[in-house]
Amino acid sequence: MENRRAIIELLKIRYPIIQAPMAGSDNSEFVAAASAAGILGSLGAQYRTADEIKLAVADIRSRTNRPFAVNLFALNNLSQPEAGAIEKARQALTRYYDRFHLTPPTNESIRLIDADEQLKAVLDSKVPVLSFTLGILSAQWITAFTNIGTVLLGTATNVKEALALERAGVDAIVAQSSEAGGHRGTFIGDSESSLIGGLALIPQIVDAVNIPVIAAGGIMDGRGITAALALGASAVQMGTAFLTTTECPVNANFKKAVQTHYGDDTVITSVFSGGAARGIRNHYILENDQTNSPILPFPFQNLLTASIRKAANQRGEIDYTNLWSGQNGRLAKTLPIKELVENLVTETSQQLKKLSNAGFE
Repeated sequence: MENRRAIIELLKIRYPIIQAPMAGSDNSEFVAAASAAGILGSLGAQYRTADEIKLAVADIRSRTNRPFAVNLFALNNLSQPEAGAIEKARQALTRYYDRFHLTPPTNESIRLIDADEQLKAVLDSKVPVLSFTLGILSAQWITAFTNIGTVLLGTATNVKEALALERAGVDAIVAQSSEAGGHRGTFIGDSESSLIGGLALIPQIVDAVNIPVIAAGGIMDGRGITAALALGASAVQMGTAFLTTTECPVNANFKKAVQTHYGDDTVITSVFSGGAARGIRNHYILENDQTNSPILPFPFQNLLTASIRKAANQRGEIDYTNLWSGQNGRLAKTLPIKELVENLVTETSQQLKKLSNAGFE
């Protein structure tokens, strides 16, 4: 209970819920609506330039005076793929470029946005909360953000990562279980070994660290929130539940797919970005798995497929884009964010009351 109150005070939110960052599936209006509802809205800024981050932050602030988070990748020691590897991966995608009448990206465009420039943009913008995944920020950046009062949230998929994040000085840990949609946050060990279900992961991390733990993965309603709290989490982070809200900018076919597929329709795949991520199985995934197409390492493959995914989304052809979704998407509802949050609060309160009369007194 103390940690739950601590996370609410730390993040300055009304309810211990975080709208998960979903790069490519969010925008400023969406994030602001989440924060205005009393939870922490999060902007997935991994693929935005420094100037784009500053503009997005300003836009969020123009829509709400509530706290919000910006999320970035903490990728370290990435090396540019060789030209030959880029060409092989690009050639494997020719049929998709042709399908959507696209000009394939050049080698020069397969380059990462400067991570230090992104971080400086967040620092200069004095963002209330910075969350990060796929690694740990350098000590220099952690000190810089701590000095200006920015709250730092790191992502862990196993206990070793949680301990490393605590030692690095983060304020709280997002425990990403195997049920979660989108990219796996693993940075110690391999992602396959770190596919740990929430029932096992959350209490292990809670017992291992002395800072608040935020449960993420498969949480869709008051039942899931109650379970996470019972396992020792101080708050929850929810992504898939917000994908089908009226403010979410993803296309209608994507939203329908989330609500009509079961958990066993989702898979961990690297064919879109080069990194392990959970999404709904579709034609693109099946075709590339069957052909064993060459794939660039994450996130360079993401740059190669960006125009394909954008064109497919614009045309509503969800068989050719990434449908990042957790294993519990069928529970997602179509309603405004404010109403979703109100429902979550009511459901959780009801579940907690039920458990108080469960016969274990």
